Amino acid sequence: MLRIIRITTAIVCFVIITLLFLDFTGTLHTWFGWLTKIQFLPAILALNVGVVLFLVILTFMFGRVYCSVICPLGVFQDIISWFSGKRKKNRFRYSPVKKWLRYGVLAVFVVAMIAGWNAIAILVAPYSAYGRMVSSLLAPVWQWGNNLLAYLAERADSYAFYEVDVWMKSLSILMVAAVTFIVLFTLAWRNGRTYCNTICPVGTILGFISRYSVFKPIIDTTKCNNCGLCARNCKASCINPKAHEIDYSRCVACMDCIGKCKHGAIQYTRRVPKTVKDGSVSLETSQVNPTSASNSRRSFLSSSAIFATTAILKAQEKKVDGGLAAIEDKKIPNRENKIFPAGALSARNFTQHCTACQLCVSVCPTQVLRPSGNLMTLMQPEMSYERGYCRPECTKCADVCPAGAIHPITTADKSATQIGHAVWVKENCVPLTDGKECGNCARHCPTHAIQMVPSNPDISDSPKIPIVNVERCIGCGACENLCPSRPFSAIYVSGHLMHRVI
Repeated sequence: MLRIIRITTAIVCFVIITLLFLDFTGTLHTWFGWLTKIQFLPAILALNVGVVLFLVILTFMFGRVYCSVICPLGVFQDIISWFSGKRKKNRFRYSPVKKWLRYGVLAVFVVAMIAGWNAIAILVAPYSAYGRMVSSLLAPVWQWGNNLLAYLAERADSYAFYEVDVWMKSLSILMVAAVTFIVLFTLAWRNGRTYCNTICPVGTILGFISRYSVFKPIIDTTKCNNCGLCARNCKASCINPKAHEIDYSRCVACMDCIGKCKHGAIQYTRRVPKTVKDGSVSLETSQVNPTSASNSRRSFLSSSAIFATTAILKAQEKKVDGGLAAIEDKKIPNRENKIFPAGALSARNFTQHCTACQLCVSVCPTQVLRPSGNLMTLMQPEMSYERGYCRPECTKCADVCPAGAIHPITTADKSATQIGHAVWVKENCVPLTDGKECGNCARHCPTHAIQMVPSNPDISDSPKIPIVNVERCIGCGACENLCPSRPFSAIYVSGHLMHRVI
């Protein structure tokens, strides 16, 4: 029964978290966004003491159930291992713990986080790794399916679905996500929980706590006949059948061993100290009523996780204006400083707390957030306005961020937060290059920070050019996005290292 409860809960959490990364409308976050905020590393970075204490107490009481129920990457590995087990049963065996590797990776991870080298640390962070795989590999397939439904609905005079752009936001993150998927798939297919018990820093931390957990699987030597069936079905490779020992630092409390044991020799129960010899504590189980272990195959309520790689080529976009002239794609200007969303407070705060999980990128309705290709901030989101601009009434990225990189913010606060300022480029401005009136930037500026004035003060009917009131500009990028100049806009936003309130 415990195993069924664990599997059911794990599947529900896994499906919901996956849908949170696929939901480009942000609707699901209203009800289930808390699932991303109880992930271990984001909770630490967000200084969410309550969640961290809850996970520590949970691990101390029941072992590493976080890894087998709450962590989406752990459940992902279990699913791959389960499919692999359909081909070859009883394929695992006990392997000694590799402490030097586990604690070595943890030490590098901690040093990298403290030193601000998040680009290195987030490569092995479990929640972020799973988020990158879903947003880079599965999300395009999901969006193509949505576009197909939108096409069919439109033919039926229904607008239940709407078409969204499918495009590659970053080649570097696509490559990282693909390599991560291949490595994790291979490890899980062949050896089950190898990643969790040798590389994952969260698993190492929780593993240290779970050694002292109150409830844990315990082998009753009076019932064990040394068949080794439990060890051959332990995907954590932590059961030593010869010594009748379980390495609780690697055990993820999946309950598979309990279900496989035909003699009821393994029970998940409360530990009771018996004797202390040479600093080691031997344990005996408390008296409980044994239940018959089911020897049937694991029955999943729903287990469908089909991950497909997406094409690298950019999706076909509209290339003509009214069917007359070809529109050239805009290029990213050379900004003095990068732009970070309102609520990030500063560039330093954002880079130190962001785990590059891509959740904010997934929910951004105007597609201004995309992963960075810079080595120091690799895969962390940054803003750019070639496809849209940051609408003052939208706070979705701040609502979903679980790590404190983007603090929750109201629409009123966002409209008063200056994340950057507009810079005019005379050489690109249409009234001066083509002699045509424009004024797009001034008409669409939500804060009225841009005014059109004669280019020659002595000639009233001279072409009008924009001037920017830097004190009123909030850096939303409406002017840059809607500027007709190609390939570079005649006005662009330069970010502020420290956000200001206007």
